[in-house]
Amino acid sequence: MLRQYHTLAHQALEPGASFHRPPQRLPEHVGLNNPARDVMTDFLQVAAISMGPCATLVEAERQMIASGVRLLFVIDHNNAILGIVTLNDLQGERPMKYLQEVGGRYEDIFVRDIMTPQSRLDVLDMEDVSRANVGDIVKTLKRMGRQHALVVDHDPEGRQKVRGLFSTTQISRQLGIDIETSEVANAFAEVGAVLAS
Repeated sequence: MLRQYHTLAHQALEPGASFHRPPQRLPEHVGLNNPARDVMTDFLQVAAISMGPCATLVEAERQMIASGVRLLFVIDHNNAILGIVTLNDLQGERPMKYLQEVGGRYEDIFVRDIMTPQSRLDVLDMEDVSRANVGDIVKTLKRMGRQHALVVDHDPEGRQKVRGLFSTTQISRQLGIDIETSEVANAFAEVGAVLAS
């Protein structure tokens, strides 16, 4: 018996239509002894959000709000990471300092003008993270004096690929406590030792 096929009704895509993004399901509540992956945004499960370096701060903030994120990767035309920009960067002192130095208006500042450049981004290795717990990550972020930490693994050629992200905002929400990260590490090697131990 041959199956009969039918033409489906079709219509035009409406202006402003978007698409589904599968959210990563992290546990609502964790303890310090939970595996570190329970608080990591995993870019194998959710898309990293990015912008080009010539986007304005206004555009970057709109993108963060629309995507429900507090950090954007700044990328070049080959998708190589040039840096990151956070909501704190947009709303903090950096734009004002920039305007004091060069003049202009807030609306004229580009993401590249205030981003944290790639050369100043510290990363954690996925192998270390897979052996760590939430308490290790909290301690590491405090010692780094950072609100975010990138996690990398490697492609078959041995090049770093950003695999995930830790955020004190996310971890605080899951732990149910506020995490302060004002203490700054003297050297990132010291931070790596915390995870390796």
